[in-house]
Amino acid sequence: MSLLDPKSWQPHPLSGPEYAVTEPATGDTLATVTLAGGEDVARSAEAARAAQSEWARLPHFVRAGVLRKAGDLFAAHADELRGWLVRESGSIPGKADFELHVAAQECYEAAALASRPAGQVLPSEAPRLSYTRRVPVGVVGVISPFNAPLILSIRSVAPALALGNAVILKPDPRTAVCGGLSLAGVFAEAGLPEGLFHVLPGGPDVGQALVADPRVPVISFTGSTAAGRAVGEAAGRHLKRAHLELGGNSALIVLEDADIEAVISTAAWGSFFHQGQICMTTGRHLVHASLYEEYVERLAAKADSLAVGDPHLEQVHLGPIIDDNQLAKVRGLVDASTAQGAKLAAGGTHEKLFYRPTVLAGLDDSTPAYAEEVFGPVAPVRSFSTVDEAAALAAAGPYGLSLGIVTGDAARGLDLAERIPTGIVHINDQTVNDEAVAPFGGIAASGTGARFGGEANVEAFTDVRWTTVRADVATYPF
Repeated sequence: MSLLDPKSWQPHPLSGPEYAVTEPATGDTLATVTLAGGEDVARSAEAARAAQSEWARLPHFVRAGVLRKAGDLFAAHADELRGWLVRESGSIPGKADFELHVAAQECYEAAALASRPAGQVLPSEAPRLSYTRRVPVGVVGVISPFNAPLILSIRSVAPALALGNAVILKPDPRTAVCGGLSLAGVFAEAGLPEGLFHVLPGGPDVGQALVADPRVPVISFTGSTAAGRAVGEAAGRHLKRAHLELGGNSALIVLEDADIEAVISTAAWGSFFHQGQICMTTGRHLVHASLYEEYVERLAAKADSLAVGDPHLEQVHLGPIIDDNQLAKVRGLVDASTAQGAKLAAGGTHEKLFYRPTVLAGLDDSTPAYAEEVFGPVAPVRSFSTVDEAAALAAAGPYGLSLGIVTGDAARGLDLAERIPTGIVHINDQTVNDEAVAPFGGIAASGTGARFGGEANVEAFTDVRWTTVRADVATYPF
């Protein structure tokens, strides 16, 4: 497999325009790919449907073998893939290595799905065998974003394939290679039969066509809440399932018995990892009043100490924001917050796409960078006086993705977590965590609940079929 010619991974020519894959850190063009158009969705859906039934009938160990080989290939080609993740998505090398590790694990875990028990034997009032069986849905549409492009593609693609489906993947064009075409290269080398996996980088029109196509009964979407609402609404009109993993504004609660010396590292990681461009990013730091001033001071000092630069050329903690539009959003929210009276304790400046890690204090409910998802390296810090107040602040707002609680008493942390509705909770850790074996998803404006991991993948990418078998033909009164 070579990553030098991404076009070679497209099974057929696409109909859209040429697109320059750009390195955010430098503005250089890394590759040129052809984007998909709506007609490509129809062609891919037909080809995927034709190939899927034979794939589903193969013995489970054949499908599992392809997934295991794919997992091995993410390690075998780590150097090439790491380079694309660093340069195309602006990841620091450690973040790229984490994505590669998770991608391999997603494939290994998916391989195990192929041999899971497929159903149940049911009692019946009639003289017959009655049972349920999990069957593939057919063709799964996956729409993935730019921020963790490899993970957020493979965690749907791998289990869907393992369970006997074909897949059409629409990656964000800004990360068309590391979030899409690289997967095509890996699965082709792993021996996946032709026609089962289609990568269609493109814009919203391609996503809309994918959701509308009647040959694609299930959509797995990861992205913004606004886009997810549109996908969910369209999927509902077409009577198809949509699994939505959306935005967040996750809280980290620091109780008065927390070890502040230890908490600053986890707090900084939660807000600044990958420039804050993670759905689980710690978007609100809720700190007990007795620790608040010291916490702001220490977190600001940590932010000021972090190196920001080109992760391909330098050893840095933060790389670039993905593009000018996202930079403008981050800068606008920070500027609007300080204009309303928020204190800028650190950061708030940028050079080109390199935005300094930023700490804001003196906030209230209306502060824009506190009330909204920033999706940038911004840590808004707010104080509370009682546990009741902390619970109310953490539960406020439309999102419900992740929650971190730092305390000297883990049982107390678990008790507090029961009062705050979220899809994910971490006691004595920050909000950004992911494992291939764990369910992942949020509630409310953060999505439609846990979808990724184990049994959740089986439910997402299969249908339940009821079957009965009699020895003789049934007779009826007429």
